[in-house]
Amino acid sequence: MTAGGRPAEPEVIWARPPRAGRGPRPAHSRESIAAEAVRIADMEGIDAVSMRRVAAGIGAGTMSLYNYVPRKEELYELMVDAVSGEYDFAAPTGDWRADLLALARQTRELMHRHPWLPRLLSPVYGFGPNALRYLEQSLEYVAPLDVSGAEKLELVAAVNGAVATFVAAELALAERARALPWTEEQEQGVRTAWLGSRLATGEYPRLAAAVSGTVPVPGAGLDMAAVFDRSVSRLLTAWGG
Repeated sequence: MTAGGRPAEPEVIWARPPRAGRGPRPAHSRESIAAEAVRIADMEGIDAVSMRRVAAGIGAGTMSLYNYVPRKEELYELMVDAVSGEYDFAAPTGDWRADLLALARQTRELMHRHPWLPRLLSPVYGFGPNALRYLEQSLEYVAPLDVSGAEKLELVAAVNGAVATFVAAELALAERARALPWTEEQEQGVRTAWLGSRLATGEYPRLAAAVSGTVPVPGAGLDMAAVFDRSVSRLLTAWGG
């Protein structure tokens, strides 16, 4: 251990005791620390999360918090695993595509409840108790798929990546809409009109045909839930079985 009780070598926080050092019964828990960090991130964004803020929120000294969580990266890991416990796993139906789509919908909802989550997604944070339960359940859903275990994990990772990318775009659009000095409908109307004028020139016949009858500019009027379902379903259709 280094000065301050931090590890001198790489280690997994889940393999550590809940609190480093000896003494009386711990006054805090990883669960309460993670809950406070999640609360701050939900209200103010991930950049507002610091060891000092979390320590103050649970009534601990900043340095004493390091006895529970040696590094900020491990605080992030606790946060990711804490919200991963919000899944409500249904029993497999035997239709692995339908089961994964339903799970992907939950992931999308989870990321909207915790908008900071896409930024923290990393394979490094995928081995906490709740994350492991998520992976185990995902693999149970895809049990009927006739591919190797490694490929099944690759599929789960691909779906998660697609969901994170989709939600990140949704969150960016929502943040931009909040910053506009006019309504989203006004913004969309002006941009759609301009795009329509360009397509009317005949210079972009394929694009004109592609957007015919649709909302060509993302924004108000676009059913993002339906777009999400189609996007994930296409990804799942690419897999055999």
